[in-house]
Amino acid sequence: VQLQASGGGLVQTGGSLRLSCAASGRTFSTYAMAWFRQAPGKEREFVSAINRIAGSTSYADSVKGRFTISRDNAKNMIFVYLQMDSLKPEDTAVYYCAAVRYGWGQRGINDYDYWGQGTLVTVSS
Repeated sequence: VQLQASGGGLVQTGGSLRLSCAASGRTFSTYAMAWFRQAPGKEREFVSAINRIAGSTSYADSVKGRFTISRDNAKNMIFVYLQMDSLKPEDTAVYYCAAVRYGWGQRGINDYDYWGQGTLVTVSS
């Protein structure tokens, strides 16, 4: 089982980035997927989740209206995206993708079984 996150980088305030997460090794079409982030010196927090059939999404209040989660389901691989617009310095963090089988969009860190390695997003002021 592998989750590979990518797409992080340095961007100015107001800019955009698109994060990608490639999930392989399971039938990930049955998995709910999510993004979490961890800023320096802070705990990891929920950002967004999407259920296994992409019919339902949820967002943290801090990113609602600025971030959009989506997914492409394939037989043996899933791609999950996080489009981040109107970025702010407080969005600076390492972003992690996560997966849980038969999930429904949970927001708790302990609700997820699989985690990617993280990708760093830095928003300069």
